[in-house]
Amino acid sequence: MTAPTPTGAVVPLVPRDGADDVGLVRDDVARGTLIRVSGGTVAVTDDIPAGHKAAVRAVAESAPVHKYGEVIGVALRDIPPGAHVHLHNLGVGPHSVGVAAPPARPPVWTPPAAPTRDHFLGYRRADGRAATRNYIAVLPTVNCSSTVARMIAHTADARVTAPSLDGVIALAHDLGCGMAEGTAGDDILRRYAGHANVAGVLMVSRGCEINQPGNIFGDALAVETLVIQDLGGTAATVNAALDRVEAMAARTAGVERMPIPVAELTLGLQCGGSDAYSGLTANPTLGVAADLLVAAGGRVVLGETPEIYGAEHLLRRRAATPPVGRRIDELIAWWQAYTARNDAELDNNPSVGNRAGGITTIWEKSLGAVLKGGTSPLNDVVAYAEPVTAPGLTLMDTPGYDPVSATGMVAGGANLLAFTTGRGSVFGSRPAPCLKISTTAGLYDRMRGDIDFDAGSAMSSDEQLRQGTLLFEALMDMASGTPSKSEELGFGTEEIVPWRMGAVV
Repeated sequence: MTAPTPTGAVVPLVPRDGADDVGLVRDDVARGTLIRVSGGTVAVTDDIPAGHKAAVRAVAESAPVHKYGEVIGVALRDIPPGAHVHLHNLGVGPHSVGVAAPPARPPVWTPPAAPTRDHFLGYRRADGRAATRNYIAVLPTVNCSSTVARMIAHTADARVTAPSLDGVIALAHDLGCGMAEGTAGDDILRRYAGHANVAGVLMVSRGCEINQPGNIFGDALAVETLVIQDLGGTAATVNAALDRVEAMAARTAGVERMPIPVAELTLGLQCGGSDAYSGLTANPTLGVAADLLVAAGGRVVLGETPEIYGAEHLLRRRAATPPVGRRIDELIAWWQAYTARNDAELDNNPSVGNRAGGITTIWEKSLGAVLKGGTSPLNDVVAYAEPVTAPGLTLMDTPGYDPVSATGMVAGGANLLAFTTGRGSVFGSRPAPCLKISTTAGLYDRMRGDIDFDAGSAMSSDEQLRQGTLLFEALMDMASGTPSKSEELGFGTEEIVPWRMGAVV
């Protein structure tokens, strides 16, 4: 019997000599195949799917397992060299929230490169804000009027045109009549109504709901209201809406794109349908683009708090001030208590698709997810949907559920989004456009109709810098009006999913 042929299947995710206990196999590997490890080769003891982990050294039961030079979990049993490392032998151990020590001095940061652009082509609102899109929005006050709002937007978008109008969209949502007045639900709808990318708002009220139109306003917007019960029903409301939308569109006729400093962009960072390559290619590539925007004076928003669990120490080190560091610890403690109250745990976060793609624990997922935020100092931590005002990087407290997280970022002022995916997420966002980035060339080839940018080649720091610069350019193009794939497909209205923060009575 001949010996298996050596193969270059194992690739350390972060090249740290002697630091990692596992490596990633880039192709399906059969049991008995030799893989290259530090100092020689070893035969794998299991069939290992592409993107999954193989042990490059022995790990004793209960010992920490390292990847990225960080702990991704603990061994549930003895793990021999060459073993498949996944759910059967790797899990999370006890985790305690650290205490943020006050930094001796603010973090010193050097951008990876100089930004390649200093302006984009956007819309300047009367109040001075910068916009990347020019929409008329139909906003229901309550879920009960959402269907009518969609009917109005669909009909008006087909009939109403203006030279610089990007369309008529419904900002439909699932907030109900029972949402107590003056709670966070009101704030989220108010911030959507007042978003810079919205040139005019037509509110559609059922008539008898708690959340009356007077609770929502946009200071610099032309806000008009239709009440379904007063008008006599659905058909009458849709007909009345068309005249209102046509008048709003006429008022946008003189609005044109103009050069606006890149510093006025706010970029929301998302990842969904992650796989083992997310932390190797797409997320660090997006991190480079985020750093370039920060270097240009812009704002970047990292969210999905459950997906920094296990990696929060990396963000804490970048906290610009001690209070920012302490706020990270407070959020992690809240999420631990929140999941415990609901008979869950944060390690429930990785999905079936995440785990099929090679991610085993939430710690592993988080260590890849935080790379989206680049390397700049963390200047602020804000609550869900709170306005993002600090320059540079801000952490917003959001769930890991992508539509809910993105909704909070848009409500907080993000005027564009970037979304990395390893399994293939079909996500879009309005009124802020969303650019999707694949972790592998294979995914990009399969889903060219949905994915805007292929980061599959970015497996080295040099290539991440090159691809990240190209991604920054693609984001500037999208901000300047180039439609994303999700915009071309019509995504973005069903994905408005506010986190139910207020009391439902």
